Amino acid sequence: MTAPWSLGRGATLVGESAARFEVWAPHAARVALQLGGAGRVNRYDLEETDRGVFQGVIEEIAPGTTYRFTLDDNGSFPDPVSRWQPDGVAGPSAVVAPDAFEWLDSSWTGPPLAEYVIYEVHVGTATRGGTFDALAERLDYLRDLGITAVELMPVAQFPGSRNWGYDGVFPYAPQNTYGGPEGLRRFVDRAHDAGLAVILDVVHNHVGPEGSVLQHFGPYLTDRYRTPWGKAINFDGPDSDEVRRYFIDNALYWVTEYHIDALRLDAVHAICDFSAINILEELATAVRAQAARLGRTVHVVAESDLNDPRLTRRRSRGGYELDGQWNDDFHHAVHAALTGERAGYYADFDGVASITKAMTDRFVLDGAYSIFRRRRHGAPARDLSPDRLVAFVQNHDQVGNRALGERLSTLVSFERQKLAACLLLLSPYVPLLFMGEEYGEVRPFQYFVSLADSRLVEAVRRGRKAEFRAFDWVGDIPDPQAEETFARSRPALDAPRSEEQSAVERLYRDLLRLRREHPASRPGAAEVRAQCDGDRGWLAWTLWHPTGRGLGVAVNLASEAQGVGWPSAAGRWWRLLSTADPSYGGRQRACPGSPFEGQGAAAEALVAGESALVVAMEVA
Repeated sequence: MTAPWSLGRGATLVGESAARFEVWAPHAARVALQLGGAGRVNRYDLEETDRGVFQGVIEEIAPGTTYRFTLDDNGSFPDPVSRWQPDGVAGPSAVVAPDAFEWLDSSWTGPPLAEYVIYEVHVGTATRGGTFDALAERLDYLRDLGITAVELMPVAQFPGSRNWGYDGVFPYAPQNTYGGPEGLRRFVDRAHDAGLAVILDVVHNHVGPEGSVLQHFGPYLTDRYRTPWGKAINFDGPDSDEVRRYFIDNALYWVTEYHIDALRLDAVHAICDFSAINILEELATAVRAQAARLGRTVHVVAESDLNDPRLTRRRSRGGYELDGQWNDDFHHAVHAALTGERAGYYADFDGVASITKAMTDRFVLDGAYSIFRRRRHGAPARDLSPDRLVAFVQNHDQVGNRALGERLSTLVSFERQKLAACLLLLSPYVPLLFMGEEYGEVRPFQYFVSLADSRLVEAVRRGRKAEFRAFDWVGDIPDPQAEETFARSRPALDAPRSEEQSAVERLYRDLLRLRREHPASRPGAAEVRAQCDGDRGWLAWTLWHPTGRGLGVAVNLASEAQGVGWPSAAGRWWRLLSTADPSYGGRQRACPGSPFEGQGAAAEALVAGESALVVAMEVA
């Protein structure tokens, strides 16, 4: 494998005992490197080379050497391309030797996105230790569960030790309290050894409000556009070429120096770029080229609430050709149907009819009028292959951005938890689970920060209250700054499972095994047909593989048993599982009157109340 790309900016070790320091500071007349700490400080003037780039090669530099850049007489700051902030956002940057780590994953190439079963985790709360190494101890459990990819919420250096990660201010530096660069490398290496891909959530739409140094070095931000978090990233204004390089290099850095298998781009709807070649297209093209050089499969997947199929359409069709995008509509449709909530953005979703449309048409709002937005929203996307969409019934946003951070397990009945599992894991899309979902974790996941600026803390508190005005949620909003808010958000991993939790986990394991074993369950491999009866509260869909083998799923949200039929299900078919089975905490071994084995064109079964039935089918 060859990796001709190199980071360039920042601190790069050269030879045995020297390092090249390079920084972009177009508004500075003089830039100096400051080595050392509170005691003896050495200062070295850097030479301007081209368009505001200053550099110099300094001898006697070892890994771990700390440094800052001095800009004119305006103070000294950490490196905007810092690979490591050992003392946090206010401390100096430190030199890192990426080649010193001995990777053991030389045979790993990475799976296609269609094989991903994603498990989203927050490193700080996923384990009692709250580190990369502690999380690595759970990799065997995840593999045995049926997970194929672990998604880390953002790990770029943020202020303090408690944060979701979206307030990161040093995009190249793995969080010091999680274990820093070496900890992340160990985690990725162990994940690959366990057969698991690693997805990294990266934030390229804004920087956090505390500790950022970008504004001191150059026009990284612009006030020509606004995001929910303040100024936008300057992707298309004066001096934006270097800004674009900064974030594209960031993507290539994670892929190359940390062997990351996929990048999840946070909230791309907040990225403003009117360039002829959009930054998303340019970034995806660069990552794809580097992956080819490395001999690996690497994916770029966007989080977006725009319902815009251009994100993943081929460039030849006017798209940006990202590998995938999040599908919020799937979540909203399922959540609204299972909980009955209709406030806020749930106003646009109407029971089983919305789920049925999400199963077949990718988006529910695909150009239709949105009650919540008071305008049309989205565009038709049925031409997109299902393996380009990531579906979920819970994630950090949809749980943590509720006022109290309640998980689905505390909002719906035990029976409906099981329905959610079937809707997700037997959908035609790439599934994502949020940590603890697989056994019905009941502890909340709430929003938390550990900021030093009391004014920012108060602004965050006010912002959280304003965010929930469109919803009917009641109760006091947990204080984001309080340590107990963080502590409450840890899953109860050491607590014994209740009977219902054990039953939910068995169902998740069996459904994930079915996904592995049946060809029709592979995203993009099957033809999807679906129908529903909104008045009676049921939906059914089939997944037909070209081999003539298929899966049929019937979901009954009504409290009483009723007959449910599958669309175009002629052929031989037989029962695989029902969530009403005693093994899943149900009270019915079989559905009376259901022809679970046999042949015929009228594939209809009696499905128990608030249960799902899964059948296998073959063309006669």
